[in-house]
Amino acid sequence: METFREMYNRLVRASLNKSLNEEIEKIKSSEEYSEQQLEYLLHPEKYPAVLNLDECGHCEEEPTSCQVACLFSAIKRDENGKIVVDSSVCVGCEDCIMACKSGSLVERKDLLPILETINNREVPVYAMIAPAFNGQFTMDVTAGKLRSAFKRLGFYGMVEVALFADILTLKEALEFDRTIHDDKDFVLTSCCCPIWVAMIKKIYNQLVPHMPPSVSPMVACGRAIKRIKPDAVTVFIGPCIAKKAEAKEPDISDAVDYVLTFQEVQELFEVAGINLADMPEDERDHSSTAGRIYARTGGVSRAVQTTLDRISPNRKVPLKATQADGARKCKELLKEITEGNITANFIEGMGCVGGCVGGPKALIPFEEGTKYVDQYGELASYPTPIDNPHVIELLNELGFNTVEDLLERDNIFIRDFSVTPDKK
Repeated sequence: METFREMYNRLVRASLNKSLNEEIEKIKSSEEYSEQQLEYLLHPEKYPAVLNLDECGHCEEEPTSCQVACLFSAIKRDENGKIVVDSSVCVGCEDCIMACKSGSLVERKDLLPILETINNREVPVYAMIAPAFNGQFTMDVTAGKLRSAFKRLGFYGMVEVALFADILTLKEALEFDRTIHDDKDFVLTSCCCPIWVAMIKKIYNQLVPHMPPSVSPMVACGRAIKRIKPDAVTVFIGPCIAKKAEAKEPDISDAVDYVLTFQEVQELFEVAGINLADMPEDERDHSSTAGRIYARTGGVSRAVQTTLDRISPNRKVPLKATQADGARKCKELLKEITEGNITANFIEGMGCVGGCVGGPKALIPFEEGTKYVDQYGELASYPTPIDNPHVIELLNELGFNTVEDLLERDNIFIRDFSVTPDKK
């Protein structure tokens, strides 16, 4: 029987050649093929970030290795002893996939419906590239070359999510300035990592009141595109499969239609015969240093600190930041906070070691990713979002007359942490 990976590669090639339907019929005419796996590939929007390919129940030990690896108790056995992924709990951290001994657990693949939407040419499809991109595809591959490559594939355009990290930095700085008045106050930054946010919501939900109601830069980017181009299809691209789960959360599911990883995109470029280093430049420099450094541990804290220094230089209570990276360290930090062991007032958590640059689908080690993110940040024309005229112009286009309007409770950069998915 054709493996899931073989079927996926075969259908991607067919879609690039505009012969997907013919290839699907060939697969269905075969005596041996998995109807469920074909469904996973053709309609990924119906499924959680982590898939069980063969209704695995191979492991005899209790709990199984994948269950032990999951910090969220999302891996369970059904009444028949088969392993199932609870989509209402799974955050897509990939720990279970790495722990799976049989290879039955894999991340969801969103690519086929994206390519078919592009081929149909009925609506504009936008690529939204995460701030962690710099250096991932070698240092010869700039944002401008990536933009040209996505256009070659048929995307309408590519947007750097760092511009929306700028906007969220500004919002978080304003929230901090409004919220922190004495040494007892603190905030848990909520605008970046879905694993960190999920851990607070699902395990330490007594801390939810300390999270400013901010969407992630990914969601902010998707919503802004759809506000300006209502019929647009939005595709986020980054190093993290947890974003596949985040995109489906009920209160923010309107923003991002599909999520691809850096690894999936690299494979796509290879199959399409696109050499990124040879692509022409299509450079549009819009983000500040603050937005560009979101991708590494401590980046959010530094971004908010420098922005706060600009908008409120005479604050009586200074920002005192602490960070945790890696899911287990995040859990330890949150436990300490609930026990009252806290000295910081701005607390940043990243579910992967090194931050987003250490995501499971990054293409380079996180140490290199951190270096390249910092280098890209230093090249920015503006140090903070309040200095960035592109941020102010975009906010005006989106209906924000002043930056303070970002604090209004009815805008596209606000989320509702009280909304939870139905149990399945």
